[in-house]
Amino acid sequence: MEKTKWEHARVKPREIEKYIDNGKDFIPNAEIEEKIRPQKEPDQKRVKDILAKSMSIETLSEDELAALLNVTDEKSWDEMKRVALKIKHKVYDNRVVTFAPLYMGNKCVNNCLYCAFRKDNDSAKRRVLTIKEVEKETEILAGKIGHKRLIVVYGEHPETDADYIARTLKAIYGVKVRTKNAWGQIRRANVNAAPLRVKELKKLREVGIGTYQVFQETYHKKTYEKVHPAGTLKANYAWRLYCMHRSMEAGVDDVGLGVLFGLSDWRFEVMGLLYHARELKKKFGVGPHTISFPRLEAAENTPFTSASKYKVNDEDFKKIVTLIRLAVPHTGMILTARERPEIRKEVISLGCTQFDASTRIGIGAYSDRYSEQEGKRQQFLLGDTRSLDEIVREQASEGRITSFCTAGYRCGRTGECIMDLLKTGQEGKFCKLNAILTFREWLDDFASEETRIVGEKVIEKEIDQIKEEDWPIYPQLMEYYERIKNGERDLYF
Repeated sequence: MEKTKWEHARVKPREIEKYIDNGKDFIPNAEIEEKIRPQKEPDQKRVKDILAKSMSIETLSEDELAALLNVTDEKSWDEMKRVALKIKHKVYDNRVVTFAPLYMGNKCVNNCLYCAFRKDNDSAKRRVLTIKEVEKETEILAGKIGHKRLIVVYGEHPETDADYIARTLKAIYGVKVRTKNAWGQIRRANVNAAPLRVKELKKLREVGIGTYQVFQETYHKKTYEKVHPAGTLKANYAWRLYCMHRSMEAGVDDVGLGVLFGLSDWRFEVMGLLYHARELKKKFGVGPHTISFPRLEAAENTPFTSASKYKVNDEDFKKIVTLIRLAVPHTGMILTARERPEIRKEVISLGCTQFDASTRIGIGAYSDRYSEQEGKRQQFLLGDTRSLDEIVREQASEGRITSFCTAGYRCGRTGECIMDLLKTGQEGKFCKLNAILTFREWLDDFASEETRIVGEKVIEKEIDQIKEEDWPIYPQLMEYYERIKNGERDLYF
């Protein structure tokens, strides 16, 4: 289909209007701006009561989050950070999950001011991966590095439409690479793509899409209009805003929210994420599976990235992460390689649950194996290009276990089911067991000797805790563990 016709056919007004209440969307800009206006600092009892609600794994109200935004007392912030980490341990235990991004193409019909993939950027080297190239990239990620999860990233363009997404997902899942002990394979492919229609999402559900991510970029309507020029598909704020409603309707019930911090006031954006989470819970009974919080980074031939007056400094970034964990305590929180290693190390301790590693975001970058970043092939420049082995070793030295588990999704622990398990802490127990097993797999198949030694110490600590707490499932865990040490793979609870 000709590109202009394809663009005109994308937006279906009925798939927006059916979800709107009383002619208004669920992001009341004026109300949010009033709530984030500096007010009297909440007293310590008010803060304590709000933190107690977070600890009970209940989503905060808009007024409660607004109260936390008004905290200036340093001791109160220290307590908020402490509680954020405590919540993370209660819900997800002592583990972090790893993944890699795989960019499928940088052709795009949009013209976002902050993005190197915008259609008017003549510096970009345009390319869309063929199926054979997708398989080649996957072979490196699964067979050489050892990833089990991907976030597969697609631009908004007729060459990377829903049919292309379906074909490439099938290709990814079909790759098996022989390692020294087993087969390297991607077990979970999450998707970051443009807003899709209900029938397209149903097609992807049948193929086996993981979490469906669409970031609103900014919830602030005037800013949204400014950075997404009129006449482009992405200029339609409402089509993007209601894409998760369509996802839920289509049965893709694991969805990922996010904004690009640095486009507008970060306080407004944190509130917008909460309004969105509460809207999904109200309409569908399920909040977001994950929330991402990338910061605006430098991009090739993209002056807006250095000109924005809303760029977020490191201290405010830590506040953002803390507030998201407190506001939506059940959700997974994704910390990306946009951040510098020292910031990633610090921010993970505020309650993050997922990170990427061995990250390459140039089109075809894994199989090309170029060592330096190349802005003309990338959407933005990365802050952390360390290998998965290096980052896993760092996490293990901090006492954390890196999980490569995808069992929950294959066992049906998604949507409302997983939300209930997360809120009661039961999912954390499943995940602890499966983290041990999958970490053992990865250490044997992919780790350097140095990382294996540090990682085994973490496994020993986790197993000792289970034994000391007298978990009934301990004997079966040890049976599975020994079988994996002897070469079996993909055993899980």
